[in-house]
Amino acid sequence: MTTETPVSRAARKKQELRREIVETAFDCFAERGYHATGIADIAARLGIGHGTFYRYFQNKRDIVDHVITDLVEKVVASLAADNAPDAVSSLAEYRKQSARIGDALAQIFGSDPRLARFLLLEAAGIDAEMRERVLDFYETAAELTAGYLHHGVHLGYLHADLDVDATARAINGMILASILSGLRDPSPAGQAAMSKAVRRVMYDGIASRHDRTGEE
Repeated sequence: MTTETPVSRAARKKQELRREIVETAFDCFAERGYHATGIADIAARLGIGHGTFYRYFQNKRDIVDHVITDLVEKVVASLAADNAPDAVSSLAEYRKQSARIGDALAQIFGSDPRLARFLLLEAAGIDAEMRERVLDFYETAAELTAGYLHHGVHLGYLHADLDVDATARAINGMILASILSGLRDPSPAGQAAMSKAVRRVMYDGIASRHDRTGEE
């Protein structure tokens, strides 16, 4: 049996300040734009010195790198256990699984619309290196989705001749459109409608004819 080491008060305060720096930075990015925001703007709004800022981040670009890393970790964590690619064995189970994954992703991206808006619409314009980082994120997402499709093809509840890589990118394109739609209409009803539409296209488009059963 293992026990978690209690987090000290000092460690909690460091975590809280790190989170506050990230949130304040994105407030400034939203108001001023990334390139027009300086470290001084972030530090002044928080009431901290430059030295304190640099104990947590090398520069404002480092903040974006950390946020993308955190996002990838959260997405990967949401695809474990019952949401893992090999956790289902039928289309009916895959339908339920994809609904759970959709809900998890909606929570991740909807928890702070500022971050989703910046990462999806603005981060690639920071510089060439960041553009590649964002593209790498999309490529990782495509590889993750492809894992589910390969599993379905192997078990026979998805088309045997499915172009897995292209289909994974197509599905992720729909998910991306759903996230972008949520920036304009974050209402639960609107998001539920988008999620249902995405899943219906997925199932009707890639399910073997004899497996097209169940609710969308």
